Amino acid sequence: MLRAHYQHLAQRLIFGQPPSGSRRRAFLAALSLLAISSIASAQQEHIPALIKIVVPFAAGGGSDVIARVVSKQLSERLATNVIVENRPGNGGLIGAAAVARGPKDGSVLLFHSTSLVTGAATSKRQLFDVTTDLLPFSFIAESPMLVGVSALSKIKTPQDLVAAAQKSPDGITYGSPGIGSIGHLGVELLNDAAKIQLRHIPYTGTAPALIDVAAGRVGLTIGSYSALASQLSSGRVVPIAVTSAQPNPAFPQLPPMAIAAPGYNANIWYALFAPAGIPPSLMQRLHREATEAARSPEVQTLLKPDGAAPVQGSLPELAQRVRQDYAMWKRLAIEKHIIVD
Repeated sequence: MLRAHYQHLAQRLIFGQPPSGSRRRAFLAALSLLAISSIASAQQEHIPALIKIVVPFAAGGGSDVIARVVSKQLSERLATNVIVENRPGNGGLIGAAAVARGPKDGSVLLFHSTSLVTGAATSKRQLFDVTTDLLPFSFIAESPMLVGVSALSKIKTPQDLVAAAQKSPDGITYGSPGIGSIGHLGVELLNDAAKIQLRHIPYTGTAPALIDVAAGRVGLTIGSYSALASQLSSGRVVPIAVTSAQPNPAFPQLPPMAIAAPGYNANIWYALFAPAGIPPSLMQRLHREATEAARSPEVQTLLKPDGAAPVQGSLPELAQRVRQDYAMWKRLAIEKHIIVD
């Protein structure tokens, strides 16, 4: 309404109907405000006609499912076409590198998870700088993982696990989806926090690791609720803790692992990134719209089973979170000699 009023005043001034006397200054001020408003609006509304959100994993996985719901929300909020493009390879680093080297106009974005920083921290080849070449503009959600053991196991609580591991160093095994995965590094972080030594058994994915945990051939594993759901629902794998520092409302019966391993905190997050060099005004618009999309009922319904919640924060705060997480996992990778070729 105010903008329309300014436009009307400016038109009178420009097209030969200038006011006389003291009102002229008001019209000139209105024209100046209109110009500033128009420039700001043009900068904010420069949205590409097509936006590709690269998911660096195969279609149908957890990240892919979340990204497709988020992309639909962004398409509506930005009034443009937003599609998902899967570019799997090298633990998610191939697709991330493509976005980092891609156009800087907002037409190609990245949807990634904690594996972006764990992968970069453990990779032998550095395809890009995860802390400077990609800029997070929204953390869609953060959720705890669950510590799962066989229903046949005598381990029932976090205290049981730590006590058993202290009694038998290297005697309790854990399965992960592979070397350098969050399931691997998350337990190594637990080893550090609790001063214990659980022995790593790498698998080619979560499913085969879960099968051996359920059968009692492997001591435990960690992963999101969705990743463990098949064996949890059968009752063959039993959760004993969450990996977050605090209890999670979605799992009220589960204590945090930190009660037996002080300071332990290993969550999963999902976030949207843009390549460094994107116009600041567009970055702010993407931040605002993606933050609202994360709060939408559609996204919240999808994330609720995992106990996930949006992460609030300014653009500098989100970038700082990525730097801190990368530094933590890089330190752990160096200390534990974890390198992925």
